[in-house]
Amino acid sequence: MTFEEIQEQDRNYIMQTYGRFPMALVSGHGATAVDCEGKEYIDFTSGIGVNSLGYCDERWTQAVAKQAATLQHTSNLYYNPMQIRLAETLCTLTGFSKVFFGNSGAEANECAIKLARKYSADKYGKSRHKIITLKNSFHGRTVTTLAATGQDAFHEKFTPLTKGFSYALTNMDSVKENAAEDTCAVMIELIQGEGGVLPLDHGFVKELRTFCNEHDILLIADEVQSGVGRTGALYCFQNYDIMPDIVTSAKGLGGGLPIGACLCGERLGGVMDAGSHGSTFGGNPVVCAGALAVLDVVGNESFLQEVREKGAYFTEKLSAMEGIEFVRGMGMMLGAKLKKGSAKEAAQKCAANGLLVLTAKEMLRFLPPLTITYGDIDAGLAILEKVIKEFH
Repeated sequence: MTFEEIQEQDRNYIMQTYGRFPMALVSGHGATAVDCEGKEYIDFTSGIGVNSLGYCDERWTQAVAKQAATLQHTSNLYYNPMQIRLAETLCTLTGFSKVFFGNSGAEANECAIKLARKYSADKYGKSRHKIITLKNSFHGRTVTTLAATGQDAFHEKFTPLTKGFSYALTNMDSVKENAAEDTCAVMIELIQGEGGVLPLDHGFVKELRTFCNEHDILLIADEVQSGVGRTGALYCFQNYDIMPDIVTSAKGLGGGLPIGACLCGERLGGVMDAGSHGSTFGGNPVVCAGALAVLDVVGNESFLQEVREKGAYFTEKLSAMEGIEFVRGMGMMLGAKLKKGSAKEAAQKCAANGLLVLTAKEMLRFLPPLTITYGDIDAGLAILEKVIKEFH
């Protein structure tokens, strides 16, 4: 089937909710994607941070295939040993005590919101239900996680949204202005990904943790994009030397299959009782097998050290480019501001030249596979530099 035929079928049968690049990807290996016409692309996106081990990593594909041939699904009415193994591994690696599995980052955040509200309702009454999030944040596309998202552009045409959220600036004065007796939680992204790859200030995060402790307000860290080794630590909160009450995870955890996880500490472990939450596909054995394969690689400190080193190399090379104004981020979750030209146009030109990159507002955004080689980094950056020079 030609690309034009694929494109036409897409228009005929798929809701046009995505601004797609003019290509149809059909296969991949490592950090290389291949389209329907056989053209290869170096991928600095990893499916928006999902393919943490790259395309078709042998360890991951074997684990998934073995489980698919053994038991592809069982409902959560029955015990699921693969799910339990994954929960134990996550808790052991992170220091959390309990996990709930869903299918996406939005679902993980929905669980976190329900968990925080039920904790406060049980302890203080139903009126203590409001959650502070940060302006410029992004927490998902369900009606409730849209409400939690601190960007008006995402709210348009979908009102009325779920009530009970307020939006603070990334400073303690603003958080305190928004906090009241009815506040049950503060929800943050330690690096605002969709907001432009903006890491939060370490001092602010430390102060926020202390403030939440003093007022029994739960601190929720949305690590849907920043988790699972992306920033050079297994989870980004470890770079900030804090322990949130709740952490949400998705994207890179499944290595290419849909998963969401909401992790909490011991004091919250019994808050959600039977019937208070659920998911038909959450903790599916095939997905859990893939996630275990991911954690077997990414949960190793020597691997995380490699991610930090590759991130530093990537940052150094980007920063040295004449057309780059600045670079920000952590590990291999990076954003670059162009001196001239738009990020969107640059991403389109990169794709035409065999490089896949992302954008976030005015920034170019890079989320390469954590297993990417230095050779692929160099080759991809060479394409980017060529594209940037065209703007001068």
